[in-house]
Amino acid sequence: MRTLTTLFLSLLLLPSFTDAQDRWFTKSGRIRFDATTQGSPEEVAGNHSTVVCVLDTKTGALQFSALVKGFQFKAALMEEHFNENYMESAKFPKAEFRGTVVDNASVNYGKDGAYKVRVKGNLTIHGVTKEVTTDGQIVVGGGKVAAKSTFNVPLADHAIEIPRLVADKLATVAKVTVDCTLEPLRQ
Repeated sequence: MRTLTTLFLSLLLLPSFTDAQDRWFTKSGRIRFDATTQGSPEEVAGNHSTVVCVLDTKTGALQFSALVKGFQFKAALMEEHFNENYMESAKFPKAEFRGTVVDNASVNYGKDGAYKVRVKGNLTIHGVTKEVTTDGQIVVGGGKVAAKSTFNVPLADHAIEIPRLVADKLATVAKVTVDCTLEPLRQ
């Protein structure tokens, strides 16, 4: 089922891109979500390793899509609370980013190296879309392109409520780390 859903999501993302030589793709990108408060006795963090990402190197168009239920936590109960109480994954099954690499012209996709970039777009989580701008890095090497970024997401911006009972464990701002290694899309 997960493979079928990932394929469906990737097919939804692809029509917005033009030339196959300029498209880079992965369905095994990684996202880490960390909402642990300082001094919390428990780590409130989840990892996702089946994130779909598409990059058009010609235009700088960049899209990420992740099924919310794909986040895995150390404790099964924490994962259950994440899906049922906070993210309501049955109602809001995916999170996505659609945007562009603002300074795409500064990246030489034909030359190995690490390039600092600025990314701007719309982040949709929990059914709420917010415009975000953040710094990131594009790494070109070994015939692949990696897109990396770490940024903060205020949970209230996406209508995610924190009950008082767990306010000492759950931060109001989550640290999100994205790391996707893409390969040329072959048709």
